[in-house]
Amino acid sequence: MSHALSRLYHVTATPVPCHSHACTMSHAQPRLYHVTRTATPVPCHTQPRLYHVTATPAHHVHTGVTDTILPPTGSESPQADRKFQVPSLEDLPKLEGDIATANMASGLSKQELLRQNEVSAPYEAPQFPIEQIEDKLQLQRRFHKGPFPRFGPKDASLEGSECPPSPPDDGDDATPYYQRLYVSGEDTNTVPIEDISKSSKLLVEALSLRERYMVWSQQNFPSTAQRFLREAHVVDPRHDNYHNPSDHHDTESKSIEDLEDYYNRLVRWGSESPPPLDGEDCKPQSVGCDGEGCNPQSVGFANQSQAGVLKQQDHPVHPPRRDNPWNVYTAGDCGYKIKMVNGVFQVYEDQNCLDSDSPMPYYYPNLSRYITDLNLMCALIANGPVKSFCYRRLQYLLSKYQLHVLLNEMRELAAQKAVPHRDFYNIRKVDTHIHAASCMNQKHLLRFIKKAMKNHPDEVVCEGPNKKEMTLAEVFASMNLTAYDLSVDMLDMHADRNTFHRFDKFNAKYNPVGESRLREVFLKTDNYIGGRYFANIIKEVCSDLEESKYQNAELRLSVYGKSEDEWARLAHWAVTHNVYSDNVRWLIQVPRLFDIFKTNKYIDNFGEVLTNLFRPLFLVSLDPSSNPELHAFLQYVIGFDSVDDESKPENPMLDKDTVPPQLWNDNENPPYAYYLYYMYANMCVLNRLRESRGLKTFVLRPHCGEAGAIQHLVAGYMLADNISHGLLLRKTPVLQYLYYLAQIGIAMSPLSNNSLFLNYHRNPLPEYLARGLLISLSSDDPLQFHFTKEPLMEEYSIATQVWKLSQTDMCELARNSVLMSGFEHELKRFWAGPNYTREGVAGNDIKRTNVPNIRAAYRYETLVEELTNIFSHTDSPDHKSTPTKTGAETTASTASQHVQTEDLVGCQVNGVK
Repeated sequence: MSHALSRLYHVTATPVPCHSHACTMSHAQPRLYHVTRTATPVPCHTQPRLYHVTATPAHHVHTGVTDTILPPTGSESPQADRKFQVPSLEDLPKLEGDIATANMASGLSKQELLRQNEVSAPYEAPQFPIEQIEDKLQLQRRFHKGPFPRFGPKDASLEGSECPPSPPDDGDDATPYYQRLYVSGEDTNTVPIEDISKSSKLLVEALSLRERYMVWSQQNFPSTAQRFLREAHVVDPRHDNYHNPSDHHDTESKSIEDLEDYYNRLVRWGSESPPPLDGEDCKPQSVGCDGEGCNPQSVGFANQSQAGVLKQQDHPVHPPRRDNPWNVYTAGDCGYKIKMVNGVFQVYEDQNCLDSDSPMPYYYPNLSRYITDLNLMCALIANGPVKSFCYRRLQYLLSKYQLHVLLNEMRELAAQKAVPHRDFYNIRKVDTHIHAASCMNQKHLLRFIKKAMKNHPDEVVCEGPNKKEMTLAEVFASMNLTAYDLSVDMLDMHADRNTFHRFDKFNAKYNPVGESRLREVFLKTDNYIGGRYFANIIKEVCSDLEESKYQNAELRLSVYGKSEDEWARLAHWAVTHNVYSDNVRWLIQVPRLFDIFKTNKYIDNFGEVLTNLFRPLFLVSLDPSSNPELHAFLQYVIGFDSVDDESKPENPMLDKDTVPPQLWNDNENPPYAYYLYYMYANMCVLNRLRESRGLKTFVLRPHCGEAGAIQHLVAGYMLADNISHGLLLRKTPVLQYLYYLAQIGIAMSPLSNNSLFLNYHRNPLPEYLARGLLISLSSDDPLQFHFTKEPLMEEYSIATQVWKLSQTDMCELARNSVLMSGFEHELKRFWAGPNYTREGVAGNDIKRTNVPNIRAAYRYETLVEELTNIFSHTDSPDHKSTPTKTGAETTASTASQHVQTEDLVGCQVNGVK
């Protein structure tokens, strides 16, 4: 080889087996390096030397006999024009010292070595000034944070994320693997940053508003949204409202965990005698948050984290049956007094407090506060930037779901096939919206009427026009009918094309053969025979549900408010005829018929309706022994419903001139929002009283959004635990997005809507389901809309065929019906899994619900992503800055400041502002 001052060698870095125990790195990919070597004179016959060059950014690396090239300190990656000095034979002693140095560094941790051996991309010359690049990156980090949940192993690229921390992960609930969708870049929101910030603040204020109203009434609020509100430092209405200044406990010096524990104890024991924080000898009540008394979701995330994780194999699938449902514990008289003040009942500790007008601190918003909040929400849904933002987010959710199904449908199906025994037919389903007077189909009712005619023709069933007693045979003879003449066509109780947008004709379909007398005999609880026929047919329907085993129903019974003894007669009907089933619970529907009652002179003002509705409930809550039948019946009552034709013309808005119920004495029917408020306000006080007595509380679940004004949905958002129908949400993107964020349950009845207000193919149910709203299928009125023995299965069948729902979609709808139902917490633990109150995959038990964990993870991660997107743009946690000062936003801004700065000033405490 000729001598030269310098030579250029092309050396290929090939992986060489590592013979040193100090080397734990992974070899880099083969690369081509230009190596300059200063050669010394050597004999020409000398064998050429082969150098295996390993290029790494580390300061000390040695791989066996391989010569190592050490880049200069501070270098992260080899540059294209970098020249390395190859050592000669004279440098071997120095290399041995380097080897010793590398061996000394073997004590470094594996994580440190891996970090040192990471090879970044080749350096690229910037096209913009470094300041501009940093500003763009900071803007992207500020407004486009990554998703909140953990998706498997920890990714180093996500370190330093500003996302909220995930909830504590108890147990071995692994997040399933599936193809997730991410949106990256700087313009993912496609709307101006200023509009995003203003819209997010208003949406957070709307969520906080609903949380306050739910806490005041002891109803449910989702723990996910609640956690985000707490992390945004929004005032917790639980601690704020339930703090009693007269308590001698030093709650100021306690930690937040102690305060949450104190709150949970206070909720469990009531405000009469809260236990001390450190007390260990407190005996639990018979009905509470861990039993049948309440849903743990009403308490919030603190209760769920303390409940612990229950092993699935320790909890059986089928709940135990009740031997005697009417044998319930009856407490004594507590001695409290009640009085109605401005349409809302107040509770007083004794007669002296009643005389001095010192009611107990049972909080609820007064009418002026409610009207202010209602105007805030109406201004919010009319705000242009908020509407644009919510519409785009809803469209994004719809498109994201379609891509999710495209990528993961087969994985979800495979997960369902892997579950033994469980399929759609043997998972629990709840008909969350069905009326008791029409819970049977036409053939069932016809068969029952013919059987009654055959077996009891001479039984006196009603009184004639002259107070003359009439037998069942005489009733049919007066209509020139016999049992043989009756047919389904003769009954004429099925809704048809003539009932579309004709609610009056639909109500007439409740009368068999068009005769209201037959409706009174067979479909009323309070008639001449004490509702015996109606009780028997209800028990037959319950028997069919028990035979199906996996279907349940929440039947609506009517209380009109015409007289104060309606509750006692209804309870007597249920207990006397033993109308009970483990598969059935009751809701009390209150028809909005004040104008009819006033015209017929049954009552004088709207205050009498409220008195007839709520006074018996307060009295039996104060002293259950005063009416044991009503006390036992209320153990199986979920809550209240408000029903009637929503399309009736009315003035939907309330103002400062709205009169209290005692002064509402004209023939005009009060608006929908007025009805709902006074039902809600009385329910707030009633729930606080019953909770302090260890009794079951109620929820408000009205018909809402089927027709009429949009303000009905606004009132439902503020006051209701969940609603029925919700069709008009398709016209209001802001409310639809809020219903999604707050996970407000919506019981939809497409077949009912198809006959009354909206054609089946235009029903928004598939869009609601795709976007992630909490949707369930219900039958509404099987007597008018269904043909088979199982109307709920008929709803699922038709929806699946028309909208091409998958098995996962059907099981998700069934699971939603269980979650939003009013069945007891203990029953839900059997049906949906012992940990159903937990968030995400941890709360799903595929062995009971048949919902794949992939679907549960997708729903939870998408919801958290939306909440993160909103809360990341609210730079002012306490919302002191107002979004705008003109137009519709002025009202929202003013109301927002009023809500935050005077949170309890507008809240009426026992009638005193």
